[in-house]
Amino acid sequence: MKTLVLGGTGFIGTSVVDCLLAAGHQVRVLSRSAERFRSPVPGVDYRLVDFSDIPALVEAVAGVDVVFHLISTTVPSTSNRAPVFDIESNLVNTVHLLNIIRESPGCRLVYLSSGGTVFGVPQQIPIPEEHPLQPICSYGIIKVAIENYLHMYHELYGLNYVALRPSNPYGPRQGHYGVQGIIGTFLNKIRKGEGLEVWGDGSLVRDFIYIDDLAALCVKAAESDQVGVYNAGSGEGLSIKEVVDSIQGAVQQPLPVSWQEGRSFDVPQVVLDISKARQDFDWHPQTDLASGISSTWQELSKPKKGRRHDD
Repeated sequence: MKTLVLGGTGFIGTSVVDCLLAAGHQVRVLSRSAERFRSPVPGVDYRLVDFSDIPALVEAVAGVDVVFHLISTTVPSTSNRAPVFDIESNLVNTVHLLNIIRESPGCRLVYLSSGGTVFGVPQQIPIPEEHPLQPICSYGIIKVAIENYLHMYHELYGLNYVALRPSNPYGPRQGHYGVQGIIGTFLNKIRKGEGLEVWGDGSLVRDFIYIDDLAALCVKAAESDQVGVYNAGSGEGLSIKEVVDSIQGAVQQPLPVSWQEGRSFDVPQVVLDISKARQDFDWHPQTDLASGISSTWQELSKPKKGRRHDD
């Protein structure tokens, strides 16, 4: 299978690339930046261009069987600051991509949506795919809009697609800038000798999925003939307090934690119902939180040649 991974040098993208190669597939990557935490992978066709470069995108899609769309130029916590940029860089460019794929018969698309922001405040736990979509941030609104375009292109033009809604991915090679990814952010603060700040009393409940499990689901979705939207999480909820305790167990050192006043926009509980993905893709998460945090910490603690001091 010939594949194109958009955003293939990012956190999720590099793991999807590894999983594809392990399964014997050919891989082409389109990304605006080179590999940051490792050398370029032998056998991978890298195209270092921006997602908005339509001619380059046309050339990259040519001849591939599956496109993995993992690119997002915004994150939930900051997307409301520049909604026009969110629309132009994510929604508009994705519609350009759909038009290109439309002209590529037999090409399948796997798109990474969002397993939290598209729902807004949950009305039930665990959250099924059919839950009402009421996003309260630009990031979630754009994800929902793209899902709707996928459905439209499927109905009108026969687009063959799967949209995955991941919960909170974590693991090695995740960015650690404090805007997304609590586990990676906390571990990086510990590595630099800094204390942890937790908003609220630690009772917020979230669903966390280890990166290898998410990458495996992406590849299974690509290899299947299923069409539609699927949740992608662990299916289990853990409080932020439990996450902090697991981190302390992994690093085996006392953690100075500063408990801050809770934020009004934080949703109390988000846990995904993953029964549909389990059934249709014969997939299930294999890494529990303690093991995943331990593996992430071990990787983060290794000396990295050329790693920037703030990574």
